[in-house]
Amino acid sequence: MHFVHVVQMYHPVTSGSVKFFVELGQQLVRNGHRVTILTTTAAELEAFWLPAKNEYPAGYEEHLGTTIIRFPIRRFSPHPLIYPILRRLLVELGRLRCPVGILRAVSAFTPQAPQLTAWIAAHSSDIDVIHVTNVTLDGLIHPVIDVAERGGVPVIATPFIHLGEANDASLVRYYEMPQQLDILRRSRAVFAMTARERSFLVNHGVQNAQVHVVGAGVTPAEVTGGNGDSFRDQHTLSGPIVLQIGAMARDKGTLTTIDAMRLLWQKGSDAVLVLIGAPLEHFVTAFAALPPDARTRIVMLPHATDTDKRDALAAANLLVLPSRTDSFGIVFLEAWCNHLAVIGADAGGIPDVIEHEVDGVLVPFDDPQRLSAAIESLLADTARAHQYAIAGAAKVAQKYTWDAIGTAMVPVCVAAGTPQA
Repeated sequence: MHFVHVVQMYHPVTSGSVKFFVELGQQLVRNGHRVTILTTTAAELEAFWLPAKNEYPAGYEEHLGTTIIRFPIRRFSPHPLIYPILRRLLVELGRLRCPVGILRAVSAFTPQAPQLTAWIAAHSSDIDVIHVTNVTLDGLIHPVIDVAERGGVPVIATPFIHLGEANDASLVRYYEMPQQLDILRRSRAVFAMTARERSFLVNHGVQNAQVHVVGAGVTPAEVTGGNGDSFRDQHTLSGPIVLQIGAMARDKGTLTTIDAMRLLWQKGSDAVLVLIGAPLEHFVTAFAALPPDARTRIVMLPHATDTDKRDALAAANLLVLPSRTDSFGIVFLEAWCNHLAVIGADAGGIPDVIEHEVDGVLVPFDDPQRLSAAIESLLADTARAHQYAIAGAAKVAQKYTWDAIGTAMVPVCVAAGTPQA
């Protein structure tokens, strides 16, 4: 079969969602299928609404047996406020129960990739399944769904819903708009990262039989074996290392982590903070406003290589990701493979990945005092931290390898492309 994955950003972008599609592509190729990735030129999320951000050239390339085709982004305005204004307008229109057609008409003014849709229309006879993702950029997905239906090509979806905090709808409202849910209802199968996400989807009208909880995974050999001593020498680090991997942004908890570390530093801690990931504009501004003594105790690696990341994991004492915008959190698996204890936020899909005080610690989102206390406690109690890390590593071995995830996903993908009786 020929599977076409429509992914708004793709390799060499490093994110959990990109890794998910890289690995799914590998699993399908190993099972004898053909995989084409249709993506945009965006090299970072903000490139969808800020034309000054990094982009890759449009065109074709091969990666691990799959074909990648990049298409340019069409933005209706270069002004940085237009996209968030449109998004908020869509939220309010959705709350007023506007018809899906009106919401889709408004979302058409958010970033799109018309050449990508045209490619699908021209090649629909050669496509067995189209796989779409990231419903928050629904303006790009709707034309894909339409052309797929006209060509008789079945669609599956992996929405990566950001559930946010249990008692705060300020984030999830951007993922539960009627035109977004319409994408999922029209899909033959929907992959959810966690049971929480599955419950959310079913409660919002996606058929129970459509939704498959698959989670995410890791290949331990790819994330272990780093040189921790080399990393420490390279960055002149001697104290305990607290590591955070992911986009540097408020919703990822990066600013909360910095505030938590500053509380520790005020108490005399010699721990350092290492941040790996792409910094968003608001984070760059906030970081520049920090006192010099705080900035000097933070190592920022926005363009870390896979080797840098492995070395950092080998050098670290603890991994934190107090995020509310992670539907799963692959970095927890990577940390456990390196026998690191982890701290996550009690938000999004993270509570379905970390079992509190069994293989890690959960803290409220945006609570620097609680996060600081958790970091301090695990740095001081190395036996307990090791116990959590070993429990996490056992969990990875049991159910969170990419081979295990592929075993669950590939049959669903194939079934979606098999003509229905």
